[in-house]
Amino acid sequence: MQKSPSRLALTREQLRLIKKIQITTNRIVNDKLAGSYHSVFKGRGMVFDKVRQYYPGDDIRTIDWNVTARMKDLYVKQFVEERELTVILMVDVSASGLFGSGRQSKGELMAELAGLLAFSAIKNNDRVGLLEFSNQVENFIAPKKGVKHVLRVISEVLTARGQERGTDFNAPLEFFSRIYKRQAVLFLLSDFFSAIPFETSLKLVARKHDLVPIMLSDPLEVNIPPLGMVDFLDAETGQVVTVDTRDPLVRDYFKQQMGNNRQEMETTFKRLSLDYIHIKTEKDYLPPLVNFFRRRAKRMY
Repeated sequence: MQKSPSRLALTREQLRLIKKIQITTNRIVNDKLAGSYHSVFKGRGMVFDKVRQYYPGDDIRTIDWNVTARMKDLYVKQFVEERELTVILMVDVSASGLFGSGRQSKGELMAELAGLLAFSAIKNNDRVGLLEFSNQVENFIAPKKGVKHVLRVISEVLTARGQERGTDFNAPLEFFSRIYKRQAVLFLLSDFFSAIPFETSLKLVARKHDLVPIMLSDPLEVNIPPLGMVDFLDAETGQVVTVDTRDPLVRDYFKQQMGNNRQEMETTFKRLSLDYIHIKTEKDYLPPLVNFFRRRAKRMY
């Protein structure tokens, strides 16, 4: 098993933030997403519940002939949805998550989103697990239920510092495929900056599991202001490049490169028929989440 990512002791501010995330996400789950999560994430199938007398209109294929013969009357099997799911939050803890030009870094936003999804899951009696990664599997917490467990998940995401700076999706996706043979719901949270191809790994996981990519972005990654000569640090490689941000060609180059990356990822998700969510750090994350649930519900029913 991989080593856990290095962590700092929780500060008072982080403890307050965890409490704020708990209160905020609980309210959103209760007020805005009530029923949405349950309706779009189905259980593993139907399981036998009980037998009851046959009523006109019942499917004759559900008749229990053994009970019918014993009771001298028609009885049918009744089934219920096997509701309990396993939900895995696969969270990118590479160095690029430290970036944020507004009130939140991408890493802090991931912690809040992880809390929202985890509280939605346990409200529906599902189990929640956490898999953190950089260019390797950094940390894995087995799925459990309960508020205390969810608070631990939020804390882990909020304080994680990957031992490796870069991002490779193949390692966590292959690890997940090895340890989970039964169907699960997998939320993949990342800014999706990676020079290593991983479409094949996505495809293999999506064949068996309900895979939902959640792509985060920050406006300063696309629209660089004219600030003069600026040193840019690539958080994942440690490389520093000095550029003149007053030059419109430089700003256009960065905008085009970032735009191309987003477009390539969205094209990949669509090609694999994956429902994905794009969340921007400077905007309210609730509308994209609500729209995701609405789109999926409309397609399912």
